Amino acid sequence: MAYIETNRPISAIFADLVSQSTALVRKEGQLARAEMSEKIGEIGMALGLVVGAAVLLIPALVILLLAAVAGLAAAGLAMGWASLIVGGVALLVGVALLVIGIRRLKAGRLVPTRTIARLQHDAAVAARQMRNDHGIPERAA
Repeated sequence: MAYIETNRPISAIFADLVSQSTALVRKEGQLARAEMSEKIGEIGMALGLVVGAAVLLIPALVILLLAAVAGLAAAGLAMGWASLIVGGVALLVGVALLVIGIRRLKAGRLVPTRTIARLQHDAAVAARQMRNDHGIPERAA
């Protein structure tokens, strides 16, 4: 903990308070920018992987779906019904994957939680020090 000189004028104490507050805000701003940059980088990497996977998976899925239709047709089902069954199952699986993907891209996941927690901690420490270290009595609850 820093040494506090008790015989300083109020103007010096106020100047220190302003100086330390601006330094704290500057540091917290840098932390927020770094955390947001990290989150954006993670999203960019995830999107790149999804696009790469889609380029490979879409043709493979089409081939497998055609094979499923051919298999159902070979088992005695009319080609139209076989196509409808395979297409319906593919549609349901696709919708389920879309819902899961949208939930994972919610804006709440982009919030800089570490920075917010740090700011709340800093504010609590500053308030506690002002009450306890400088002779200001705490309010009765």
